[in-house]
Amino acid sequence: MKQIQPDLWETEVEKPFPGLTTHAYLLTRGEGNVLFYNTSLTHELEQIAELGGISYQLLSQRDEVGDSLKTIGNRFGCKLGVHTLEQADVSRVRIPDLLFTQRELIMGNIKIIPVPGHSPGSTSFLVDSTGGKHDLFTGDTIYRGEGGVWRAGFIRGYTPPEARPTLAASLRLLGTLKPDLVLSSAFGGDSGFQEMDPDEWVMHTDLAIKELLGQAD
Repeated sequence: MKQIQPDLWETEVEKPFPGLTTHAYLLTRGEGNVLFYNTSLTHELEQIAELGGISYQLLSQRDEVGDSLKTIGNRFGCKLGVHTLEQADVSRVRIPDLLFTQRELIMGNIKIIPVPGHSPGSTSFLVDSTGGKHDLFTGDTIYRGEGGVWRAGFIRGYTPPEARPTLAASLRLLGTLKPDLVLSSAFGGDSGFQEMDPDEWVMHTDLAIKELLGQAD
């Protein structure tokens, strides 16, 4: 694991499918640590244990489901959270403890932000982090691609063409936020996160929307 902020750790990169690279992120906090996304690297769980374990694991969408959800739950006894529209896929491996349906605040400083489009129940998380910073976990709704270009999570053959307007609306919503750090689940290039200022983030989301709506089916 690599520490990227005083309270935030990044797991080693994984390649679950050809051309797909992912990270998970551990937020350390006195009220109980939170793992965003998922990792199947069991050796990472040892360092996570040294950092205080996991109290909650929050998934952004169904693509993060794997047998490791059961392993992590058995190891740490953590609660699992996901949007209700992803519940059926998640429940094939592990029954979720928390179900999201709308924007809400949980655990004191984690904002749940439904962002449908990549999948029906895709969810982003905005965290009030240390020093007044704001960390935005976008899942695959928008991801950091090659050369630091942020792209909409529209995957031909996976995302239905009619989901484009929904995904564009979700990107517009994310563009209204003011994150200091943005962290996607899947990514291309050398990193899945990037420090931001508000104008830069709006630029990235606007360009992602233009590219998304300009694609041919």
